Amino acid sequence: MPASPSAPASPSAPAEPAGAAEPSAPVPALAARAASVGASPVREILALTARPEVISFAGGLPAPELFDGAGMAAAFRSVLDEQAATALQYSTTEGSPALRAATAERLAKRGLATGADDLLITTGSQQGLTLLAAALLEPGDVVVVEDPCYLAALQVFGFAGARVVAVPCDEDGPDPVALDEIVARERPKLFYCVPTFQNPTGRTMTPERRRAVADVAVRRGLWIVEDDPYGELRYEGEHVPWISSYEDAADRTVLLSSYSKIMAPGLRIGWLRAPRALLRACVIAKQASDLHTPTVNQLAAARYLTDRDLDAHLAIVRAAYGERRDAMLAGLGDALPDGSTWNRPQGGMFLWVRLPSGWDATALLSRVIEYDVAYVPGAPFFAGAPDPGALRLCFVTSAPGEIREGLDRLGRAFNSVGVAAR
Repeated sequence: MPASPSAPASPSAPAEPAGAAEPSAPVPALAARAASVGASPVREILALTARPEVISFAGGLPAPELFDGAGMAAAFRSVLDEQAATALQYSTTEGSPALRAATAERLAKRGLATGADDLLITTGSQQGLTLLAAALLEPGDVVVVEDPCYLAALQVFGFAGARVVAVPCDEDGPDPVALDEIVARERPKLFYCVPTFQNPTGRTMTPERRRAVADVAVRRGLWIVEDDPYGELRYEGEHVPWISSYEDAADRTVLLSSYSKIMAPGLRIGWLRAPRALLRACVIAKQASDLHTPTVNQLAAARYLTDRDLDAHLAIVRAAYGERRDAMLAGLGDALPDGSTWNRPQGGMFLWVRLPSGWDATALLSRVIEYDVAYVPGAPFFAGAPDPGALRLCFVTSAPGEIREGLDRLGRAFNSVGVAAR
């Protein structure tokens, strides 16, 4: 029976508060690589310049008004009308046989004999880099890159725990003597490069430099990772053969590319061409990553390549981009401070500027954004000592009139800085 209200309480230890628990232990720390690899400055600048009034030369974004929206919509409709059960189902990791075959055919037409089984479809060529890092790199391995280098590649190698060493470059590409010395001294696993219309500089590696890179790889024992997302965006000059086309280096050369810049980036479809054993290792790494690239996107891309003339569409894109490049080149002399230098890329999406000595492109960016225009500072692209005066300009996203207005704003921003604020 319950005690009566008047019954005296018996002595006892103080009662614990209801629901009390032991103090929480700290949450385990993030992996060291997550703390050591920073966010992309390009992505952060894009967030800062999202206001519609800003003319941004910062992003590497294809011009959306030049997407073949009608053609892509028709491709998706056909796929979903005719094979919805397949398009909406899981697929093989290697990728759609139809898309691999169509991609191999495009490569063969451009001079690189390729079969469908030589290719792995990836979720953008960025994933291809991640898969290669998983398949090839152990923590502490050395990777050699061009200086400056594609920023997201530096992130991938950083997450893999690699030590990145930069090879000095000039307007023709990497210095072959320096590359040979670095490889002999550092014993890297791979050399990563964007030989054609490089991001960020827009430069193209000469045939002689490509041959020299292949020779170093053969003589020293080295993987070459050749990234080619911009090669079909040529506005003048002749196609330069891939390093992957050199027979003596074929057993150690990987070629990456993407449909992002020539079809639609939102599809997130890239591909990787590699020797069989490495390709198989990348397939296994992809199984652990995302199982496969979205089936419906792959089938729609394959259908687009069957039903539409991508080369005819690319001719329209190249003409527009070439006009935009010329508009930017025509206005740079008035927009930039005296003593600045810049290059004239034969294609791609970017050109590279060096401001005069004493100017810091990173420090000046906040002032420039006040004038509703933006660029990307060059410093984050360097694996070695950065060039503070370097910056990257993307010329494809804006029409010529907007480019001229953006350069006018850029010129006013630089003029407002003055000598004392440098």
